[in-house]
Amino acid sequence: MRILLVEDEPLLGQQIANGLGEELHAVDLVSDGLTTMAYDSLLLDGFYDAVILDVMLPGTDGLSVCQRWRAQGVRTPILLLTARGSVEDRVLGLDVGADDYLTKPFAFVELLARLRALTRRDVGVRVEPLQVGDLTLDPVTHRVERAKQVIQLTAREYRILELLMRHNGQVLSRDQLATGAWDIAADHASNVVDVFIRNIRRKLDDPFATKLLHTVRGVGYTLRTQSDSTIAERLRPIPEKREPAP
Repeated sequence: MRILLVEDEPLLGQQIANGLGEELHAVDLVSDGLTTMAYDSLLLDGFYDAVILDVMLPGTDGLSVCQRWRAQGVRTPILLLTARGSVEDRVLGLDVGADDYLTKPFAFVELLARLRALTRRDVGVRVEPLQVGDLTLDPVTHRVERAKQVIQLTAREYRILELLMRHNGQVLSRDQLATGAWDIAADHASNVVDVFIRNIRRKLDDPFATKLLHTVRGVGYTLRTQSDSTIAERLRPIPEKREPAP
């Protein structure tokens, strides 16, 4: 999953981001309420699978941020974090549009469980195993198999493959793969994506007769089961995701 994390406590924010990264999720970390406005368009476009939003934020508090997003039509599941645990606080958070509420301090395993529950509720997020031909990827266990054989991938390779599988049959450009697999602020280049694609292809396709990962010249990469190269020429690239405003 790609997650927007809004947390002003530097240590806690980095701990959550690191933990989610170890679970193979891509995380963009924001440390104040005002900066969240730069992410409005991305949320409206469905770029993120979930938001973790602290209530006590400098600039604009988390409740106001949540209320603004819902008023704009953002449907992304939102999990509120707060040190306030009273019933009134929880009710207020849910009333402004949050989907769930987690009181600090909390166990990281509970945070993960609540995220899984939230994304299962949202029809736009697929948590059941993804499949392309004889290739399967389980977003919950992160297990990748082809023809019943386990494929061992690095965290970055897994993110790229999951992105391709979620857009099965569509062509993704190098920039789209980089944006989806790296943090937005990360420094990446198109040739780095090519290196990861080569590694994925070596593990995914080289041992098998049928090739699934294809290059569309001048456009990008796609996963498909058809061997007819002319099919790729008819595939239209998906629209580019917009970067947050500076």
